[in-house]
Amino acid sequence: MTHSGLSKLLVLPEGFEAPKVLTHGDLRATPLARECLADDVRAINDDRELINATRGGGWPEGPTSEEDDYVDLVWHEGEWKESKSFSYVLSTPDLGYVGCAYLYPLGVRQDLSEELAAYDVDVSWWVTTEAYEQGLYEGVYEALKKWVPAEYPFRRPHFSNVRLPDQA
Repeated sequence: MTHSGLSKLLVLPEGFEAPKVLTHGDLRATPLARECLADDVRAINDDRELINATRGGGWPEGPTSEEDDYVDLVWHEGEWKESKSFSYVLSTPDLGYVGCAYLYPLGVRQDLSEELAAYDVDVSWWVTTEAYEQGLYEGVYEALKKWVPAEYPFRRPHFSNVRLPDQA
């Protein structure tokens, strides 16, 4: 049975503060914010085919403008502030901005079902073509598998990308 239009909110302990810096080797994750606008627009527009092939979900549907992306980034900031979802910009010293990672309530990226409701959080990510070619798509997946249970109170993450590295 699906529960279309419904979502399972993230359950966080009172006073929980999401980590603002996560590291794994050279990979660094920090909150996605409006300061990322230029890099975010460039990456989304340059790499949207790869994003759709790996993350899936129908976003981005086409090119994005600075105005539209700014609205999205402000939305992500608000979600973070209210602990409704957590979005990170991913970077490395060599490449700079390499993509984004998202921790969303279940039912946001796909219809909520009884099977999906058994998980704690929906985890997804994407990387730029250059980062993908250097193996960072897999590297981010490995980092997320460590970060999510270590830094968040989530024990059953659902990795919702359409292409998972260990299933390729």
